[in-house]
Amino acid sequence: MTDPAAIALLPPGLRDLLPPDAETEAAAIEAIGAVFAAHGYERVKPPLLEFEEGLLGGSGAATADVTFRLMDPVSQRMMGLRADITPQVARIAAVRLGRAPRPLRLSYSGQVLRVRGSELRAARQFAQAGIELIGADCAEADAEVIAVAAEALAVLGVPSVSFDLMLPTLADELLSPLGLPPEREAALRHAIDRKDAAEVAALAGPIADTLDELLHAAGAADRALEALAAATLPAPARALADRLAATVAAVRARDPSIRLTADPLEFRGLRYHRNVAFSIFSAVLSDELGRGGGYRAGDEPATGVTLYPDAALTAARPRPMRPRVFVPAGTPADAAARLRAAGFATVAALGPVADAAAEARRLGCTHLARAGEAVPLKD
Repeated sequence: MTDPAAIALLPPGLRDLLPPDAETEAAAIEAIGAVFAAHGYERVKPPLLEFEEGLLGGSGAATADVTFRLMDPVSQRMMGLRADITPQVARIAAVRLGRAPRPLRLSYSGQVLRVRGSELRAARQFAQAGIELIGADCAEADAEVIAVAAEALAVLGVPSVSFDLMLPTLADELLSPLGLPPEREAALRHAIDRKDAAEVAALAGPIADTLDELLHAAGAADRALEALAAATLPAPARALADRLAATVAAVRARDPSIRLTADPLEFRGLRYHRNVAFSIFSAVLSDELGRGGGYRAGDEPATGVTLYPDAALTAARPRPMRPRVFVPAGTPADAAARLRAAGFATVAALGPVADAAAEARRLGCTHLARAGEAVPLKD
């Protein structure tokens, strides 16, 4: 006989979401989507599976090492199960909506699955909800995406949100003129990634002082901007520094209350981003709330943000649950409908019961329907 406990065992990184958490997450995703829609972002719904070459093309190549693959028994072609929705939206923009006016504003939500979790996110399946602003390459586009994300998190009640701004290609622009041997450059990149100032100083040669200043500039956005302004940078790196300054100014012009930090040399996990990128955090949570920034959607510039509703709900204030009212057998249908219209979830009896109040409590109800009214149950 099959052991029920063995059947219920799930692979690492996967879990069942039970009541009331599943309903809470669904409601949060809808609330986030409502904010996106209010700012003109139109929803798209990509499929869970795509042919491998399409799913992992362009920016999707960055997710190749965490993508589940399987053979399609119908076409006999390899397929991939999405690990990130952003590359799918980029494909939709380039192919299905290629003639739509730019800038194109698209939103999405859905589940993703990854071969393994990350240091910050151990879950292998989780929800994403995000927006993509495609066909614009300017600080104002960065600011719009950041401001919309901040508003969505505020709607969920997430406290103490901060956006940590980064320049994921700045290290490339600083190191490429040095012409370092591959092994030394790899060691230097590793030292920058680990924020090992001593190792950076030993390996960086003529730019050791610049890298040291930028490593120690991580923190408040103004501090990083001052360090970048004072640094001697090659032209491509200077352009990145100027873009960061313009983005900070644009965000503050749009919403001065948004908290901005900056880490100019951070690039970990930013696989396909360019220009300004960012991670979103809350002071009450160690996990990321989301991440985003500039990238290429095919041949077009784009910027976007992906929020993680499960992390946001962990940081948010508890959301009140819908009150449940037990509706005894024989209650008129229109009375139950009025209770639902008033915000109650109605739990209808499927037959007569001896003690309606006891049955209501047994089924987890907070109220009992009497004469068309929802009467609170006493403890």
